[in-house]
Amino acid sequence: MINDSEGFEALVEEECITLLGSSEVGRIAVTTGAVPAIFPVNYRLLDGQIVIRTGHDTKLHRASESAVVAFEVDHVDPVRHEGWSVLAVGVARNVNDPAVAASLRDRLPPPWAPGERDDVIAIVPEFVSGRRIGPAA
Repeated sequence: MINDSEGFEALVEEECITLLGSSEVGRIAVTTGAVPAIFPVNYRLLDGQIVIRTGHDTKLHRASESAVVAFEVDHVDPVRHEGWSVLAVGVARNVNDPAVAASLRDRLPPPWAPGERDDVIAIVPEFVSGRRIGPAA
């Protein structure tokens, strides 16, 4: 952990992974048509992978197939002016094996968005970073 006079603290990888596993809502950033797009998603950290579900043939489904993506999760306390943010970068893959997809889907939180969300995307983080912000030291 590195603190500075501005109140930022760089988080070590282990703490980033712990925080990544502590939430169920995050954002995935993909490129679609050479333009960045960010989608809020329900997810769970399972066996070291960020696992989300999506609808078949959606923009997210098409853009994430074997693509490098960024995934971000955070927590903000607007009253105390503190919080944290974790960024993970890795290659996303569509889980095509029906048995594996079903097993992962059973362990995911229910989707908030309406409609069918039966396709599963897994991201193995290759790079993780994070920081915490609080009152200046």
